[in-house]
Amino acid sequence: MNQTNSSTASRIATLAAASALTLAAAPAGAATVAYVSHADSQDIYVLQLNADGSVNLIDKVDTGSTVMPLAISPDHKFLYASLRGQPYSVVSYAIDPASGKLKALAKAPLADNMANIATDKTGRYLFGASYTGNRISVNAIGADGTVQTPPLAVIPTGKNAHSAQVDPDNGFLFASNLGSDVIMQFRFDAATGKVAPNDPPSVATKAGAGPRHFVFSSDKRFVYSTNELDGTVNTYGYDAKTGTLKLQATDSALPEGFKTSEQLATADLHLTPDGHFLYATERTSNTLSGYRVDAVSGRLERILNIPTETQPRGFNIDPQGRYLLAVGQKAGLTSYAIDRDSGALKPLFRYTLGRNPNWVEIIDLP
Repeated sequence: MNQTNSSTASRIATLAAASALTLAAAPAGAATVAYVSHADSQDIYVLQLNADGSVNLIDKVDTGSTVMPLAISPDHKFLYASLRGQPYSVVSYAIDPASGKLKALAKAPLADNMANIATDKTGRYLFGASYTGNRISVNAIGADGTVQTPPLAVIPTGKNAHSAQVDPDNGFLFASNLGSDVIMQFRFDAATGKVAPNDPPSVATKAGAGPRHFVFSSDKRFVYSTNELDGTVNTYGYDAKTGTLKLQATDSALPEGFKTSEQLATADLHLTPDGHFLYATERTSNTLSGYRVDAVSGRLERILNIPTETQPRGFNIDPQGRYLLAVGQKAGLTSYAIDRDSGALKPLFRYTLGRNPNWVEIIDLP
């Protein structure tokens, strides 16, 4: 492994005095914006991501409830925020194309407490996955960008549905079930929003693994998934014609030799835009792992495991593949530069945020 905990710890220490973010006007020519939700301060920070990897706080949006998962429409015109305090709902926001600031359009009830939301590839449907309700839902999205009710479908799943999203071609839907150790497979009709079980209806993980979040490779040949409960990342072969997954390999997301009596908590994962590198967070060890992706086999080679923000539930990568922004539920935000050749991460800036930051979305403005 090229980049280790010890080699990066000193660099993290130099950033220990995190900078406080205060509201400021967006710099002229702003192009990249990050959105961070905070469950406990119940707000969304709108951050300008600058050319050097620093950020500016350009807006702070009060949601009035426990806001966690976010989703952005494919055309980057709308942002959706799931509120996990009762009554469970989703707020639809318009994204200002000049500044990235948010304007609330409407609030709509959701079928349950959603741990994850995502749109389909057309932006006409919103999927929700309920960890506590053991179900997924499908809601239509109107031409004005607002989520419509009642839901088109509410589908029982196995235990602890954690993520639901479509494949790149928008013809199949997948839902991870952390408590049942399966990823469910569905056929999806983009014309009607209807969902039906695929054949086979699910693919199993190792018992007790706990599949959580997953991403598709840009060439549509592989799917990568974090397993929350055993500290691993799975690689699946993906058949785009049949919409089915086949488990190929499992890799550790933990520091070498890591021992703990606590429950493991692997969380988020993202690929660089070029598909060359995959990164994943683990909250018990408070680390960020990086993997080189083999272009032919899809196999992962771990290249780094470094300390990051405390309890790193969410992170994301900017659309140009320059920077990674990681947030910790008990800390703040660290900005990293991504080495395009090696995948190494260099910590650049640290910031304090709101209380319990947990989700990050990053887009380029038009």
